[in-house]
Amino acid sequence: MRFSAYHRIGLAIGWLLLLALAGLWLGGRTQVSSDLRKFMPDARTPAQKLLLDELGEGPGARLLMVALSGAAPEQLAAQSHALRDTLAADPQFELVANGAQAGLDAFPERLLPYRYLLTPLPADAFSSSNLREELQARLQDLGSPAGGLVEPLLPSDPTLQVLRVAEALQPATAPQRIDEVWFDHTGTQALLLLQTRAAGFDPGAQQAAVDAINAAFAQAAGDSGSRIELSGPGAFSVKIGNRTADEAGLIGTLDTIGMILLLWIAYRSWKMPILGFLPLATAGLAGLGAVVLGFDGVHGITIAFGFTLIGVVQDYPIHFFSHQRPGRSPWDTVRALWPTLGTGVIATCIAYLTFLFSGVDGLKQLSVFTITALLAAALATRYLLPALVDPATRDFADSQRLARLWQYTRHLPRPRRALLVLALLSVAVMVLAPGAFWQNDLGRLTPVDPADLARDAQLRSELGAPDVRYVITVRGADAQAALAASEQLAVALDAQVAAGALERYDLAARYLPSARTQQQRQQQLPDAVTLRDALAAAVADTPFVEDAFEPFLADMATARQAPALQPRDLHGTPLAGAVDGLLLQGDGHATALVSLSGLHDVAAVAATARQHGAELLDMKQASESLVADYRGRVLAALALAVLLLSLTVWGALRSMRRAVRVLLPMVLTTLLVLAVLRGLGVELNLFHLIGLILAAGLGLDYGLFFEHAGDSRAGQLRTLHGLLVCSAMTLLVFSLLGLSSIPVLRAIGSTVALGVVCNFVLALLVSRHPWQEVADARP
Repeated sequence: MRFSAYHRIGLAIGWLLLLALAGLWLGGRTQVSSDLRKFMPDARTPAQKLLLDELGEGPGARLLMVALSGAAPEQLAAQSHALRDTLAADPQFELVANGAQAGLDAFPERLLPYRYLLTPLPADAFSSSNLREELQARLQDLGSPAGGLVEPLLPSDPTLQVLRVAEALQPATAPQRIDEVWFDHTGTQALLLLQTRAAGFDPGAQQAAVDAINAAFAQAAGDSGSRIELSGPGAFSVKIGNRTADEAGLIGTLDTIGMILLLWIAYRSWKMPILGFLPLATAGLAGLGAVVLGFDGVHGITIAFGFTLIGVVQDYPIHFFSHQRPGRSPWDTVRALWPTLGTGVIATCIAYLTFLFSGVDGLKQLSVFTITALLAAALATRYLLPALVDPATRDFADSQRLARLWQYTRHLPRPRRALLVLALLSVAVMVLAPGAFWQNDLGRLTPVDPADLARDAQLRSELGAPDVRYVITVRGADAQAALAASEQLAVALDAQVAAGALERYDLAARYLPSARTQQQRQQQLPDAVTLRDALAAAVADTPFVEDAFEPFLADMATARQAPALQPRDLHGTPLAGAVDGLLLQGDGHATALVSLSGLHDVAAVAATARQHGAELLDMKQASESLVADYRGRVLAALALAVLLLSLTVWGALRSMRRAVRVLLPMVLTTLLVLAVLRGLGVELNLFHLIGLILAAGLGLDYGLFFEHAGDSRAGQLRTLHGLLVCSAMTLLVFSLLGLSSIPVLRAIGSTVALGVVCNFVLALLVSRHPWQEVADARP
């Protein structure tokens, strides 16, 4: 099938237009998620379940801490007030706290009657003598500078119960207050605590929240010279996202320039970089489209990992280009390559197919993306690309330098014993290297700067944040059952605090008592006649008139009849943030959390929790066990993938000896890369495994094409040319990734870059055919 130059240009433009249309369609349909739970196995323990909840939409993941500094305390306090007023009106934020909620702001009008049900009251709280003392105190308050605050409260709250309750419901370890706002212990930084409505794993929403905070601060600070500092999961995700985007842009630019230069040097044609791009773009868009159609949202890791497959699919057009030669049409060239190319593609796809049965949604996405992308790239190279390529006018492998290199490789030995020794040494290094083999600590994978993590810990300490490692869980059939059980546990925990096993704790029942407790307190309230008589006796000895306190009597009547306050009733109040963070509700169950601070005796507190039907959870152990479970799933899938891949190669080559010659470099490279990493003291994580998967795919590709080259000089030269270009481009891409400051990218990049070198050298030693001059009679 022959096409004129005009036809080829038209086809290329048409292909590009189709890709552009597909990109526009995907741009409108793609919903990118960064929910790490998609890459975690199902939780098997209560601690793992709680951890996954917190990784998702838990209040801890939506927390932002703000520090204002660089100005006088009174200026910072004013800016804190202004910042709070602006952000509290912003629907992006569920909670904005700066310590100024100790007054009426903590209680909307609809909740005021409940002030008598939220905290315990003395037995004589509403006796005539106690009411008389309270009224005498109010007279003194009216004559003090606080009179302006007290006067509006008197008719409905002569005992100022609302202020006592609001003060009692402040966080258990709140910072000091200066000018009615929170400050750190040095008094030089004003502190605020914010909680976004959007989940912590929603980078777009977190970016919008951070932008809103910065804009509000710029307006409040003016030219005062003060500074703002943000910390917390959302702030980190924004900072990491921006840094990752900057690095990805730089690396992508350098990769593009390097690939264009390499292709131009290899083929001396400006068309080759453009033509080579078409199968890659087709693969990426096809893979992304398959995930968009098959899943509810595309995870960012899927996209990032999927597009690193450029290290594999870029090889397909390069092999085609390198095997072009005069006198042979592009169709004939690609047809001759197809058995080898197809074997590699099918074997790799079958291997990735195993991830569909891993039980992990993220791995299923990776599987679908990878299989679709590999098939699309291979089919585009086989059935579309030859129509765009000009018939060759020269043999790209006809080079004196390449001939000299081939002549050198021709004399390389086949070190069977040396390879066996190398394998044994690699295994010995892996087993004997000091340190842990696997890295289970998720915190070690974070790209957050250590200085930022230290600052985050300092702000959490200043704001009285609890220990994030240990938490007590109290489970119940519903929210009320969990609250009631946690109230019983609180009595025992008070004893542990007194014994020094624990410094302090916090729980939802402190802010919202159970319905049973609220009803018990309702029963302690005096009836209307008794209260009116006691109030009349108290008022008689004061300048107040009796009917001035009718609103107070009405509130008490409402409190006696009001239904118990429920968690949903707190929505929109400062109490909601505290309760939501410590009371997790699901379908048919609820869990009350007890946060701990200053835990000195883990065993004693754990025993106390067990005695009351609760459980002390170690979140660090939960995260490590979750990572271990996930790794187990991946390793099981990999073991099955290796078996299926080997069977596929053996079936295609129909020779055990040839199959071993193709697969051996891949296996040896895996062992060698693992040995090098372990020898350097690297603890392996899941992303090293991903790198090994990519490297194995490359090793299979190299082995198959060296096997395909046969024993003719011309065939071996063309294969050597194609694999040199492939390996150089892949090495460029992943070496730059290996220099990244992002641990995930660095792990994948360094692993694959090392694998490229080892795979190429070992395939050259093991998979190539010995050259026979008699076989060189034909080109």
